[in-house]
Amino acid sequence: MGNCESSKSDLIKRNAEINREIEKNRKEDDSVVKLLLLGYNLCDEYSRWWRSGVWSDPMRIIHDNGYPPDEALQKKNMVHANAIQSIGAILNGMHELKIPLASSKNQDYARFIQGVIAKKEELGPMTKEIYTAIKHLWADKSVQVAFTRKDEYYLNDSARYFLDSLERIYDPKYIPTEQDILHTRVATMGVIEVTFTMKNKTWRVFDVGGQRSQRKKWIHCFDDAKAVIFVAALSEYDQVLSEDNTTNRMQESLQLFKQVCNNRYFVETNMILFLNKKDLFMEKIGKGRSLKIAFPEYSGPETYEACSKYIEKKFFMANEVPNKLIYCHHTCATDTQQVQFVLDSVLDTILSSKLKGCGLY
Repeated sequence: MGNCESSKSDLIKRNAEINREIEKNRKEDDSVVKLLLLGYNLCDEYSRWWRSGVWSDPMRIIHDNGYPPDEALQKKNMVHANAIQSIGAILNGMHELKIPLASSKNQDYARFIQGVIAKKEELGPMTKEIYTAIKHLWADKSVQVAFTRKDEYYLNDSARYFLDSLERIYDPKYIPTEQDILHTRVATMGVIEVTFTMKNKTWRVFDVGGQRSQRKKWIHCFDDAKAVIFVAALSEYDQVLSEDNTTNRMQESLQLFKQVCNNRYFVETNMILFLNKKDLFMEKIGKGRSLKIAFPEYSGPETYEACSKYIEKKFFMANEVPNKLIYCHHTCATDTQQVQFVLDSVLDTILSSKLKGCGLY
């Protein structure tokens, strides 16, 4: 009898311990918000072995008070890699467009850079030989002509930023600035997690590969995400994919958005759409680059306001799930003040009582 009472007491005690553990885990889960960040990868294949997300770095700078000097110094190779792959991409574009170098003396420099890239090793740090080659090539008149035709081949939007800063970033005392880090572009392969604390919550942002070959690997793993943050570049409407050099990037982003938005794993997950690079988009539209390049059916005025609204509408039309909430923000990722404002708004939206009833939080 005594043994039975003892066993019963132990069972009650064990159940109480289990319940306390469950409650502890529940509270921990309640304090963590999981977000999925994705979009077509904006980066050149040459820098795929480097990692620095377009949106994870602004989050890092804002919420972790930036990069300490020693960590920023580690980003130096990444900056150098961006400069090297940028001049390499222009040389590839010149080959496609059949534009010869203006100076025959630069042929050796071109072959040297192409050889460095062909090794498919880490591209940084920048040696004196690489610096000299890039300097001469960037000054070549035909290279400048090819750069003005960058929309006809694949080139990172940050190419001019780094090539114009060649002297500064090659300096032995150079330490990457906040803007340098924000301008770096590399491919996201696999899943990268960025964690920060804000509004008494721990936010876990999972940055996944947006490239075609990566999609099936991650899409089913995040069905418990509180929201999907989808990033598409407005300025991509007149550019092509790095994978095939023919598919329009804006159309590819729309297709990916449609697939994710209507995927069975995300039927009840709300979407937060960042239409990024609005500054570059405004510049292109202002120079007469018609939206018809991506959308031949477009018949509205060729203004930033009208064209950006049309693109936003196309994304909203891609949704086929009734009552799904989609929140859209037009952004510039290198503007940390704007990112701070938008991010605050997004996090407030996720935490708001308005979305609690929708199952977002």
